[in-house]
Amino acid sequence: MDLTNARPGQSAAATTPRGLLVYLMLYGGMTVLAGVLAFKQVQLPPTDLAVEAGIFAFLLLVVISSTVAQLYGTALAKRIVWWGFLPLLIASLLMQLVLNLPASTEMVAGRADDLAAFERVHNTVWRVWAAGPAAYIVSLLLNVWIFDKLSGAREGSQLGLMVRGAIASALSQAVDSVIFITLAFYGLFPITNLLIGQVIAKVVLSIVLVPFLISGGVAFARWLDRSAER
Repeated sequence: MDLTNARPGQSAAATTPRGLLVYLMLYGGMTVLAGVLAFKQVQLPPTDLAVEAGIFAFLLLVVISSTVAQLYGTALAKRIVWWGFLPLLIASLLMQLVLNLPASTEMVAGRADDLAAFERVHNTVWRVWAAGPAAYIVSLLLNVWIFDKLSGAREGSQLGLMVRGAIASALSQAVDSVIFITLAFYGLFPITNLLIGQVIAKVVLSIVLVPFLISGGVAFARWLDRSAER
């Protein structure tokens, strides 16, 4: 789909499908939120395995990129992945700015514990912010590539869409886990349980949940596009 050939007097925004606009906004928000949530490790009962909580936002990035590839083309999906660096960069710069600005006298005097907690968390999360882009670009470009390569004669079928989404997500998320966990947490604490838990959780969610999310995401985008034409 060529979104650049607007008619004279028509803005680019007016020619962009409504579904694509909605997913672009969600995508930018999820890139930032994934890095913030990743600070917390969540246990997977009844085992000692764990996952970093950023996987929930990151799985939505997988769903959105696959949905965009399905409806609007692989080339556009790849461009969205690359442009996803922009909100990550801006968020990182703003975080450093806020950390280096002096706190108010009221907060220093009356809420020193809150200030210390804020600074401790966000000063420590720099490795997460550094590891995120490396894992992000490799895994999401891999997801789009696999999703596209699996397209074939049954590309238009619902089952084919769900199977492609599950395989692409499972493989790309396993790669993402190895890159991210190693870069973000190696040397800070033993990462074996977290790494194993992360891979298992992402693969399972990719098989059980992601296919239905992609199917629903495609249907929702089509509904948004049709509603904009009325």
